[in-house]
Amino acid sequence: MSTMRIARHGLDAQGIETMAELFWNLETAPLVEHALRRGEGRLAKDGPLVVTTGKHTGRSANDKFIVRDAGTEASVWWGKSNKAMSPDHFVALKADFLAELAQRDSLFVQDLHGGSQPEHRVNVRVINELAWHSLFIRTMLVRPAAEELAGFVPEYTIIDLPSFRADPARHGTRSETVIAVSLSEKLILIGGTAYAGEMKKSVFGLLNYLLPPKGVMPMHCSANIGPDGDTAVFFGLSGTGKTTLSADASRTLIGDDEHGWSDTAVFNFEGGCYAKMIRLSAEAEPEIFATTKRFGTVLENVVMEPGTRALDLDDASLAENSRGAYPIDFIPNASAHNLGPVPKNIIFLTADAFGIMPPIAKLTPEQAMYHFLSGYTAKVAGTEIGVTEPEATFSTCFGAAFMPRHPSEYGNLLKARIAKGGVDCWLVNTGWAGGMATDPGIKRMPIKLTRALLGAALDGSLKHAEFRVDPNFGFKVPVQVAGVDPSVLDPRACWANKVQYDATAAKLVDLFNANFAQFADHVEEGVRQSAPRAAQPA
Repeated sequence: MSTMRIARHGLDAQGIETMAELFWNLETAPLVEHALRRGEGRLAKDGPLVVTTGKHTGRSANDKFIVRDAGTEASVWWGKSNKAMSPDHFVALKADFLAELAQRDSLFVQDLHGGSQPEHRVNVRVINELAWHSLFIRTMLVRPAAEELAGFVPEYTIIDLPSFRADPARHGTRSETVIAVSLSEKLILIGGTAYAGEMKKSVFGLLNYLLPPKGVMPMHCSANIGPDGDTAVFFGLSGTGKTTLSADASRTLIGDDEHGWSDTAVFNFEGGCYAKMIRLSAEAEPEIFATTKRFGTVLENVVMEPGTRALDLDDASLAENSRGAYPIDFIPNASAHNLGPVPKNIIFLTADAFGIMPPIAKLTPEQAMYHFLSGYTAKVAGTEIGVTEPEATFSTCFGAAFMPRHPSEYGNLLKARIAKGGVDCWLVNTGWAGGMATDPGIKRMPIKLTRALLGAALDGSLKHAEFRVDPNFGFKVPVQVAGVDPSVLDPRACWANKVQYDATAAKLVDLFNANFAQFADHVEEGVRQSAPRAAQPA
């Protein structure tokens, strides 16, 4: 049985048999009604749907696998980020997923696009057991027009069953949770987790595999456009400010997380945004904060006051990684077409908890490739007893978990596109200054300062600034920026204990070099020469 917008290319054409009532391509209001009726979530005071995801409040990276077969053997970068599943195990897993679908009473199906530029997008069908998951993925991917749905034929299919439990012995998994990707069968199976972000990241990983052979650069980044049509791309890991800094009222938002860079455009892979909600500030992030008061927003693991159902965004008792999914047009200045011109500026964001990186620095193309492959940020210590110092995190291409191919493929693509477009590259530290994040009295960079420095970079005024060369990292750091206290531009000058700064800087340099050793044989000499070197004591 089918309800609403029945697809011409049905599930039976894909070899999927089920007696379930199928809800095809439902829009926001009916999906919210289904979720509420089924007890999947509650409405908050101002209209958003609030849900919980159970024990999985983030991605389960250790439970993700790619099927290793003749088609992927030589093209996938096998290792920690891309773990292999045998074809036989996938056959068993697929059979059990199809058996689950066969006995369902109801299923929700969405036909969507991954990618906003027509010549580079893929058709993705998503089959869900939860109504709110169907709403989430419909919000996050690109929604086809009615005339496109009429003839929609899926190229790739995701089946997401949170209630499914994998059997490690039968399916070759690590646990009862599984995210299994068969690039040959064009099928992604997700089970044992209710964290909806697994679906969107699976599409991201898919495009990261498909686009490089076409010469299109896939990027884990946000992007926006200035009043003069200048596109800026913001690379960064979670917590570095990627979403916040791209949602700038003075610029047009292309997207907050996943993009492609073709010969003609920077285009969003998605039709929605997925922002961190914990401690969201109406003052610092007004555009994002406003989405928490909109019907159509889905809030994951956000705490509500029981009586009034008012949100408490400062309460992390359900998850530190509380999230909000909302259509991109909830941001007032979002691009109507989810794309913009090729970029004039690239910004690498890092939240340096060691207090070593300057708030902004200019990179050469070789330095840009070095920092892109490094993908550095740092986490604040304190999550484990006895850990008192920050922890460095290196995620190649600022998204190693989503990059199926060897990092050098993405790095070389980026370097070629930077050279072709004469793009300016910047490193921006949104972390801490004056000491390590764990030192008493040390605070994070004010977002007002970061926005001022970014503004100077993006409007071109920093090109004419006086620069000094950082003694540890070799990149150029402005000596003075209009409207900014010059003392904050020199991280060493901000430390009371200069000896301690030098020792900490040397430690961070060593961490960079140890991490980059895995890429040294895959890059040109100029990139290798961009490695940091600890400054010698005066």
